[in-house]
Amino acid sequence: MKARRPEQARELEELPNIGKAIAADLRAAGITQPRQLLELAPLTVYVRLAGVMAERHDPCVLYTLLAARHFLDSGAARSWWEFTAEGKSLLRAAAES
Repeated sequence: MKARRPEQARELEELPNIGKAIAADLRAAGITQPRQLLELAPLTVYVRLAGVMAERHDPCVLYTLLAARHFLDSGAARSWWEFTAEGKSLLRAAAES
């Protein structure tokens, strides 16, 4: 069951857009609780996941992390694809630096 409010989320799968596969990858990267996603920038988590996800590491994962962070910050659940432009901008800026 997905959490209706950020403070209700106890498991990663309770966050909007986070399913079993991404939750397992996050756990393998050392992120076991939803609140840990507030301590790290979504791009940092995405980079950390590169070693865990290998060929499944896709920019859509970053968009999903942005959506999860948005929920944790605001309480508003939004679809991951709504963060495509922001994610592309972050990836572009990271590539340029």
